[in-house]
Amino acid sequence: MNKVLLVNTNLMKPAIAPIGLDYLASALRNKGYQADLLDLCFAEDFRKAIDEYFKNNSPVVVGITVRNTDDCYFQSGDFFLPKIKEIIHYLKPKTNSPLIMGGVGFSIMPEEILNYCNFDLGISGDGELTFTRLVEKISSGEDYHSLAGLIWCKKGILYSNPREYFDLDKVLEPERNFINNQRYFKEGGQGNIETKRGCNQKCIYCADPIAKGRKIRLRSAKKVVQEIKNLLKQGIDCLHTCDSEFNLPEEHAKAVCEEIIRQKVNAKVKWYTYCSPYPFTEDLAKLMKKAGCVGIDFGVDSGSPKILKILKRNFRVEEIKNTAKLCHKFGITFMYDLLLGGPGETRETVKETISLMKKVSPDRIGVMLGVRVYPGTGLAKMVRDEGRGLQGDRNDNFLSPIFYLSPQLRSPHRRPAEEAGEDIDKYISDLIAGDERFFFASQEGAVDPALARKPRSCVQGRGKGGVDYNYNQNQILMQAIKQGYKGAYWDILRRWQRKAPTT
Repeated sequence: MNKVLLVNTNLMKPAIAPIGLDYLASALRNKGYQADLLDLCFAEDFRKAIDEYFKNNSPVVVGITVRNTDDCYFQSGDFFLPKIKEIIHYLKPKTNSPLIMGGVGFSIMPEEILNYCNFDLGISGDGELTFTRLVEKISSGEDYHSLAGLIWCKKGILYSNPREYFDLDKVLEPERNFINNQRYFKEGGQGNIETKRGCNQKCIYCADPIAKGRKIRLRSAKKVVQEIKNLLKQGIDCLHTCDSEFNLPEEHAKAVCEEIIRQKVNAKVKWYTYCSPYPFTEDLAKLMKKAGCVGIDFGVDSGSPKILKILKRNFRVEEIKNTAKLCHKFGITFMYDLLLGGPGETRETVKETISLMKKVSPDRIGVMLGVRVYPGTGLAKMVRDEGRGLQGDRNDNFLSPIFYLSPQLRSPHRRPAEEAGEDIDKYISDLIAGDERFFFASQEGAVDPALARKPRSCVQGRGKGGVDYNYNQNQILMQAIKQGYKGAYWDILRRWQRKAPTT
């Protein structure tokens, strides 16, 4: 039987299960291939792990997944691709078989990543069917260059084939038994599942529609629940959906909840999800609560009507207030994600947002300062045309972390030549005023040095502005999970602050 090696290059901690490899392995097995896993997330030394595998194995194809290119966090700017490039360059001489890159992070900017890694073959978008077809053609010696979503190089020139989006029920099998889900649950604090893919929203900064497509493709509620049951058999009873927004479309979200209830899985599993503030009706909130949903993360971005319009969000402040009312009514723990510093942001709009958050009183508010710029987004075009507001290592293709911070955030007391963001973190911290509901670590705050992390001056702990919201190498979060806390990371941090029960 031909072997196919799948390599997980994601080294972020807490550990996040590479769900795409679970799905991909099922597709390969259905075609008669043996799928092997080289999971570098748990390897103490990636070189030793690679050497050990290739001592006794000769796969016909090697698939390499890229989940994240960076941590998307302005204060740290942690760039993952150099380490991934190092892994690839060490692995490449170990085999003569083709190496193919893919994954959600790769699909955001595939050509740029291939160029950076000096690579010549990748798959952009859904990989389950295309990768399997590619393996078949390589195994039989057929030409594969016309496959949908393939990125390939010839004589130094990259060619990109148009993507094809497949019926998810035909390509996503619910087994979930390839990766070590139990270990990921133990060390990562949560399991994961997809109920659909794609996002049709027009937010100017978001890379999700680029990575997963603008067409929303739904999985049947029965297959989703079967997958949950398969994870429960492995002891995984706390999940987080990987959907861009669980309630888009709302009818599908209701169908999933109803099927969970119908099959009586709601008494066995707790789950968290991302939701859009609109549509979020009383019927949906009631169903989600009954179906076992214990936490919702709403990406609200701002509490300013002006900024919501600039960001092209599909909701208003009234819809934000409605989500708070319904979550309070049905006892659903919820948080709001803020994205401050985008185009048009001023100190007044920041103040307006913080004021609204305090008024509607979610359980937690995550504050991100600075907007990561991704190629292909409306924001990328906007900042190129504007030519101002960019922070980070300058690069024309936005491959390495580069952020937009509105020049209008500049303090009126600073000289015109000074950067806009030189004291904005202190301004935000003063507005938060020690409110523990906010996750925001100001560099001005006093921080426990034992919990500090690198790179740069980004810190973890309880400072003047609260708890750091960057999950990458978050020492508090890893310590909490080690002690048995399970759930969405924002909720683990919330319960850790309050010394609430672990589950």
